[in-house]
Order: sequence, then structure tokens, then C-alpha cells
Amino acid sequence: MTKRAIKITEPRSGLSATALLLPEKAPGNAAFLWSYLEEPRVVAGIHAMWTGPEISCPVPPSHLEGQLYVQPLPAENATLTPQPGDIVLSYVPPRMWGGNPDAIFDIGLFYGQGARLLFPIGWLAGSVVAQVLPEQREQFAAGCGVIRRNGACDVTFTRVET
Repeated sequence: MTKRAIKITEPRSGLSATALLLPEKAPGNAAFLWSYLEEPRVVAGIHAMWTGPEISCPVPPSHLEGQLYVQPLPAENATLTPQPGDIVLSYVPPRMWGGNPDAIFDIGLFYGQGARLLFPIGWLAGSVVAQVLPEQREQFAAGCGVIRRNGACDVTFTRVET
């Protein structure tokens, strides 16, 4: 049986990992991410300040303009404490964070212990939408650690079927 997955790459750090989508646990969030990745996407990534071991990849509003799949996302397979290898889709409604008129969709790449979804606006449950393959998690963590040391980067997300 074919499974949907996403390939996550960033060449400077050597980051290259495959994460299986979890449509049975997070159907709305998995559908959003799969639709968003109809074409490969390059998203700015930066090491998170508040959440711990995470590379935060906020989806640019320009990527979402006019797309039918852009809707408020429900909390599915929700967590406040992501685990290493979790790919978490966080949704913040318009005007909730600092009056920003755009909804925020953030793809979080969690790579280590001790992560928490505590933001300046408070706790915000995110949806575990995918998980890095277990055999790739060590390399995934190493690549994310290089990004942490190097600073901002461009992360490429691509659909794959396994």
C-alpha cells in the first residue's frame, strides 16, 4: 500500500529526511499539507526561540493566497510537547498574534527532547501531522542542529509516495 510522505531538505546543513503523513490521526491537517505541497515549496526556516529544539518554517502568506484548502485548521493529534521526529502543523487565527491580519500556518520540525508549544501568546496546541522515519531521526537531528548553529535557511518540502 502506498503511503504519502514529505521529503524535507536543506543542503547547507545536510538535512534530508522523509516524514510519513498521519492522515488517520490528523486528516484535516494532513490534507492541508498535502494540498500545499502540490508543487515543491521552499520555506524560510529558523531555529525557534520559544519552543526549544525546533526549526520553525512559517508558510508565507503569498503561498496561500486564493487557495481553496486554506481554512482554519482543527487541533488533530494535538500536542503541547512534540517529540523528536514530529512534524507539527500549528495554526494561529488572523489577528490572534500581535494583530497580524493573516492566519499563520507554521510547519515545525522537532528534533530533540524538551520541546514545548509555549509562545509569547501562551500555550498553543499543534497537530502532529507527520513523523520522520525512525531510522532517519538521528541524521534529522544532526541537520537541524547545524541549522541552529548556522541561522536562517531555506527548507524545501516535496511530496513523495512510499
